[in-house]
Amino acid sequence: MPYKARIESDVIKIWRILNARMTLTDDEQKKFYYLEKGFAGEVQFDLYTEKLQSKPLILNDLLLESNNSNLQIDSTLMFPKTIYLFEVKNFEGDYIYENGNFYTFPGKGKEIKNPLDQLKRIKFLFRQLLQNLGYRYNVEGYVIFINPEFPLYQSPKDEPIIYLSQLPRFMKKLNELPCQLTKQDQALADKLVALHQIESPYTRIRPYQYEELKKGPTCRTCHSSSLSVCGKKLVCDVCGCEELVESAILRGVGELRLLFPDMKITTNLVYDWCEGAGSKKGTSRVLSRHFSVTGVHQWAFYE
Repeated sequence: MPYKARIESDVIKIWRILNARMTLTDDEQKKFYYLEKGFAGEVQFDLYTEKLQSKPLILNDLLLESNNSNLQIDSTLMFPKTIYLFEVKNFEGDYIYENGNFYTFPGKGKEIKNPLDQLKRIKFLFRQLLQNLGYRYNVEGYVIFINPEFPLYQSPKDEPIIYLSQLPRFMKKLNELPCQLTKQDQALADKLVALHQIESPYTRIRPYQYEELKKGPTCRTCHSSSLSVCGKKLVCDVCGCEELVESAILRGVGELRLLFPDMKITTNLVYDWCEGAGSKKGTSRVLSRHFSVTGVHQWAFYE
């Protein structure tokens, strides 16, 4: 069990809702795709770290500040005296390494941001943070290429790169490390979790308005808007997923709170957002069962 679990970011959740309710540009679609793909790769790496029998402290997805600079660490493993930092990449397709740079392949194609440079920056800032906190640990870092369909031609032999095929051996090595954690280790883990910053998702998403978003329920599985009402259930015409109307309405409330945190939740608002998922009276009953009402008549809203 990780000491700090990985959860889906609000950024991914918001992009997912927007993708189902409006037409994204090609650049926005690409950005959303890479966010989803990156998160999937990190979750895949978690399947390895969570099986470690040596039981290090696992801190996933830390966003910290060091010397007025932000550093995001995909995965952190804390052993006595040594901390391992991991930058997880879910790259797919052919790449080539030349003169310290990464390019798409074949040919010397598009240059991409160098994950090894990212790792060096993370390690440098993390060491500074430890020093400022008064801790001394060895810090090691690795770039994990988690996708099986990622060949890197001319792969450097002296860089901290681990491919998917090498992960079982690497995890076996970590399993053999002594891991009698101390109170100091625990105290540092607590401080790192306390220093973790919650990033506002709205700084990374283009502006949007309520009026421009498509209304109506969406499938909780495939996010299609093609749904049929069958009694008290909604059935997806695309994937066949079934969901209670009440559950779909509550999910709609969650979407509204995420997209528009300053907007008051009213019966009219939710009924409009979940158009076709039930009557206005039914929507009001659902809200009354699950939320506290403030105000009366047209001034009533739910909290």
